[in-house]
Amino acid sequence: MAEVESKHDKFKRLATQRVPNAVKKIELLGHLSSSAYESTTEEVDKIIGALQQAVDGVKEKFSKKTTQASKFQL
Repeated sequence: MAEVESKHDKFKRLATQRVPNAVKKIELLGHLSSSAYESTTEEVDKIIGALQQAVDGVKEKFSKKTTQASKFQL
């Protein structure tokens, strides 16, 4: 019978797959800065803003996870 994967092992396995995929996609966005393309400052600001908002959202989710565990006080 197969071993049951722990929550931490599952986290590590999925993070090991997903983080490099996300980084690669961000790097591909960076290629849009080459001279082969043309963009406005406003368009670039929208892209950077959307990426920053997504990163901030992920950071907040991880912060809430650790904050919730330490909220209890007597």
